[in-house]
Parts: sequence; structure tokens; C-alpha cells
Amino acid sequence: MTRIVAVTPYNPDWPTLFKNEAALLKKIFKTEILDIHHIGSTSIPGLAAKPVIDIMPIVNDIEKVDRLNTEMISLGYEPRGENGLPGRRYFEKGGNQRTHHVHIYEKGNPDITRHLAFRDYLRLNGEEAKQYGALKMELAKQYPFNIEAYIKGKEALVRKIEMKAIKWHGALC
Repeated sequence: MTRIVAVTPYNPDWPTLFKNEAALLKKIFKTEILDIHHIGSTSIPGLAAKPVIDIMPIVNDIEKVDRLNTEMISLGYEPRGENGLPGRRYFEKGGNQRTHHVHIYEKGNPDITRHLAFRDYLRLNGEEAKQYGALKMELAKQYPFNIEAYIKGKEALVRKIEMKAIKWHGALC
């Protein structure tokens, strides 16, 4: 079955969906989780997004995550290992009808800052968030059955925003 690229207007239920799933993850990972964040487009109020909740738990020891794959499978997740990003553990829920992505990082991983800076920057910079949302809507119309083309079409703008966000975040610290 082909994965359909669907971008929808912001849904105010997304934060609640995050909180509910985060509670389930905390039960599995217990004290291993130091923090858990809602990231990605569904975490930015007003932003159009694929209706997939991105969750980023921060853990003490990334190696311990692999031991809990069976528990994640019982929640409907598919373990994908690093899935192209060293130091991460990635899980998908919902198959071709995705509902959640879980990106787990060990404390101190620089990708944590990258994700949080991007989210926080767009939360505070509405015009850029609006531009990003419009691009995603256009790409979803242009490539409704080609997730790779959709992702590639976002790359340049995402990198541009990411660079600004990291610079902005660095100025705050």
C-alpha cells in the first residue's frame, strides 16, 4: 500500500495526542526517560502538518532502548534502529497510516538541540512558520503519492530555517 502524503491545517488536539502517547512511553521506559518533548510540525500551533505526532524522549543510555523493543511493539510501534541518524533510536506507529514517530536520543546528543531550536524558533516566528506550512501544503498537492519527493522539496527551506534557529538558540544560551 502506498503511503499518501496528506498535510492538514493545524489540529488543536495534537498536544493532547502527544501527552497521551508520552504517558504510555513513560510507563515503558520508566526512569530511563529524563525528559520527553513534542517536536515536529504538530508541535507548532497554527502550522499545517502531516497529522503524525513526533515525540522525542531523552534517555540516560541509548543502548538500553533496544532492550525495550518488545514493549514498543506491544504499543503498535515498529522499531527502525538508528534509521539513518547515528545515536538515535526511531520507531513508527501506524504503518502506511502513520500516527506517531518516536525519536529517542541519549542526553547530550546535539540533535536534541537541533529539534528543539527548530520547534521553538517557528513557534516565535509566525511568518516563517506560515511560509513553511504553505510549502508543505503545495508539496503535498504536487506529490500526493511520493513521500520522498515531498521530503526533498522541503529540504532547502528546512535547512535555512534550521540554521537560523540554531543561531537564534545559541544567542539565547
